[in-house]
Amino acid sequence: MESFKRRTPEDILHSISKLHRGTLKIYIGPVSGSGKTYHMLREGQTLKQQGIDVVICAVSTLQRPETVEQVGDLERVPSIHWYTDGTEFKDLNLDALIERNPEVVLVDGLAHRNRPDARFPTRLEDIKFLLSHAISVITTVNVYELEGYTEIAHKLTGIEAACTVPADTLELADEVRLIDVTPETVLSRMAEGHLKGNKDATLFKRGNLGVLRELALRLVAEDVNGSLKSHREEMGLIGPSGAAERILVTTQYHWNGSIYVRRGQQIAKRLNGDLVVITFRNLKKTLSKEEATFRRSTIKLVEKVDGQFEELPFPRRRRIPRTLVNYATQHSVTRIVMGHSKQTRWQELWQGSIISELLKITRNIDLFLVADSTANEGERVLPAQMTAATEQQQYKRLSQQEVAEKIDQIRRGKFKVYIGAAPGVGKTYMMLREGNDLLRKGIDVQIGLLETHNRAETIQQIGSLNVIDRKRMVYQGVSLEEMDTEEIIRRCPEVVLVDELAHTNVPGSKYKKRYEDVLDILDAGISVISTVNVQHLESLNDAVEQITGVRVRETVPDSILHLADEVQLIDVSPEALQHRMREGKVYAMTKVDQALNNFFKTGNLIALRELALREIADDVDERLESFERKSSLRGPWRRKEVIFICVNSTPHAERLIRRGFRTAYRLKAAWYVNYVQVGGSCSEELKKRLAALEKLTERLGGKFIIHEEHQNRQIAVVLASKAEEVEATQLVIGQPKISFWEALWKGSVVNQLIRLTRHMDVLIVADFDVQTQ
Repeated sequence: MESFKRRTPEDILHSISKLHRGTLKIYIGPVSGSGKTYHMLREGQTLKQQGIDVVICAVSTLQRPETVEQVGDLERVPSIHWYTDGTEFKDLNLDALIERNPEVVLVDGLAHRNRPDARFPTRLEDIKFLLSHAISVITTVNVYELEGYTEIAHKLTGIEAACTVPADTLELADEVRLIDVTPETVLSRMAEGHLKGNKDATLFKRGNLGVLRELALRLVAEDVNGSLKSHREEMGLIGPSGAAERILVTTQYHWNGSIYVRRGQQIAKRLNGDLVVITFRNLKKTLSKEEATFRRSTIKLVEKVDGQFEELPFPRRRRIPRTLVNYATQHSVTRIVMGHSKQTRWQELWQGSIISELLKITRNIDLFLVADSTANEGERVLPAQMTAATEQQQYKRLSQQEVAEKIDQIRRGKFKVYIGAAPGVGKTYMMLREGNDLLRKGIDVQIGLLETHNRAETIQQIGSLNVIDRKRMVYQGVSLEEMDTEEIIRRCPEVVLVDELAHTNVPGSKYKKRYEDVLDILDAGISVISTVNVQHLESLNDAVEQITGVRVRETVPDSILHLADEVQLIDVSPEALQHRMREGKVYAMTKVDQALNNFFKTGNLIALRELALREIADDVDERLESFERKSSLRGPWRRKEVIFICVNSTPHAERLIRRGFRTAYRLKAAWYVNYVQVGGSCSEELKKRLAALEKLTERLGGKFIIHEEHQNRQIAVVLASKAEEVEATQLVIGQPKISFWEALWKGSVVNQLIRLTRHMDVLIVADFDVQTQ
C-alpha cells in the first residue's frame, strides 16, 4: 500500500528540502556519565572507517579513559573557549566548521548556552545553522535538560538543570537513540573515579538515578510511539498496535462520573498509557443545573489528570455500543472503562444491554467494569512496603529457614541482563565489552556460552576472554553442543557470560531451558551476565504476536528478569538496525531480504522498540517502588488487590493467564487461576491441557485451582463464590463467543458472572483478531 500511495505536494516539497539539509542524530541519557559521548565518538569512528568525513568540536571527554580512547584519530576543529566565574566553557566555532565543511560534526551538550557575544544564544541554534548548510550533526543531551521533563525531574529529585532545550527538540531529530544505564553502573563508574567532572552530588543518589533513568525511557518511548502512529497511518492500519495502552473512559454527567475518570486515570498511569474520556450528550437538549455542574467538574478533572475529553452526540440507546466501538477503534483504544450495568437479566433482554452488545462486537479491545463499591473504598496508596513495617522487621528474630534463605541470598552471584527489542541491536557486543572491562580490572571473567552468528564486530569483542568449551550431546543420531554448566561450576570463575537466555536445551539435558542452568550457576556463587530479547518474555507473548504475527515459542518467565540485579536496555532505531542488516552484520546476506520483509519490517521494529522501552521503564519503576516509595511515576493504587482469573480449556486460556499475571504484578497482588470441572470424569487430553495451564501459571508465580461442579449452569455461581472466599478485588475473564440464542437457551457464564460480581472490578480480555488490525 505504501508503494502505490500518491504523495501530497507538501510531502514532495518536504522530501526535496531534506536533500539540502544535514541529518541530526541525538543521543539521550539519564545523566552525565551514562555513556552518551562514548557512543557518539564510537559511531564517529565507524563512519570514518566507511569513508565519511567526520570532525569533532566542543566534545568534552572529562578525561574518562574509555571516552578518550574513542577520540582516537578523529579530526578536532578547535572550539571557542570562554570563562565565567572561573569555569571554562566551549562554544562551537561556526566559521571554522563552515570553512572546513565536513559531512558530519560530533558535538556534546545540546542544551549548552553560548557566550554573550556569540552569533546565536544557544547550541541548538548553532546546530540548526550547520544543518541548513548540509552538515550533519550527532549530539548528546540529558533527559532533565528537556523542558517539561526539567520540571518533573526537579519535582521528583530536586535537581535543577543549568541549561535547557525546548520540549519539541527531539522532533527535529532524524534519529534519537537512548543510552540506557543502570544506577549500579553509574555509581560503580563514580567509585572508580571516572565521573570527576560532575559537581552536583544530588544527581548521583541511587533513587535519583533511577527516577531519571525511568524518565529517559518513557520520553523515548513516547517519541517512538509518535513514529509508530505515523507509520501505521501511512500503511492504513487502524486499531491498537500492541505496543502501548490507550484507555477510554465512558461516563455521564452524574455524581459517579469522577469515580470512573479517576479509575481510568489510575489504570492509564499503571499501564503507562494515554487517557481519553468521552460522554454521550443530547446536543438538542439543554442540560439541567445539576448536569451542567457535573459537566464543569468532569472537564476540570480530565484536564487535571492530563486526559483528553470529548462529547459525542447521543444516538439511539441501541446504537451506543456500535458508536463506542467505532470511536475506540479509530482512536487505537486498548481498553474501555465503564460502570457495571444495574439492569436485571429481564431488563437486559427487554431493553438491551450495552455491556452484552459491546462484548459481541468488540475486537482487540478489553472491557473494564468498575466495581459499584469503588466510591466507598478507603484511601489509595502505593503498593510498596511502608517504612514502619521495615523498622519492625529489624527487631524480629529470624527463623532457621529465614536465616538459611538470607545466607543463600548473600552467597548467590550477581545477575545482569542486557535486553533488546530484536536480534542484532548489540546485546552480545555490550556483554563482551563489559566482560573485557571487568577482566582489565583483575576480575576472573570467562565465556560460558557465546553465539556470535559470525558477526565480525562481535567476534572482535571476545578479546582476551577465555571461552569454556561446550558439552557435546548426541540426539537422534546428531551430535549437538550445549553449555557445559558442570564445567563452569567446577572452574568457578567470578563472572561468566551466557548468551541467549531463552534458549531451549537439547532433549536429555539436565534442564529444559538455559535460564535454569543460569540459576544453578548463580546458586554456586558465580555472577552471570546474559542477554535476551523482549519478545522472549512470557507475559508479552500475546503482544508480540499481535505486533509481528509470529508466536514466539522460546520464552522465559518474567520472574527471571525480576530476579536480575541489573537490567539494561540496548536501544537502536529501526533504521539503524535495518541498515546493519543490509550490510550483512546481523544475518547472512542470503537471509536479509526475507528478514526485512517479515519480522524486521519497519512497523514491527518500531512497535517492538516501544514495547521494550515501556517494559524496562516499568521494571525501573517497580524497583523504585521497593527502594523509595515516594518516587513512583505511575501513581497510587489500592492497598490490597487480589486478582481472580477464570479460564476454560480453550487456546484463549494462556492469554488470560498472561494478562492476569501482568495485572497482578503491577498491583503487587496475589493472583489465582481458576477452572471449573463439570462432572466427575476427565479425559486424558483434558488432563494434559490443564497440566499445561497449571505449569504456565506456576512459571509466572500464580496458583492454579480446579473446582468441581455437576451442572454447567452453576459454573458462574461457583466462580463468584470462590472469588468471595479469597477476597478478590478484580476478576479477569475472557470475551464470550456464544450466540444470543445459545446464551438464552444454555445461559452465558460470562454474562452471569458479571451480574454476580458487580461489587468487584471485572476485566474482560478481548480475543485478538488479526483481521481487524
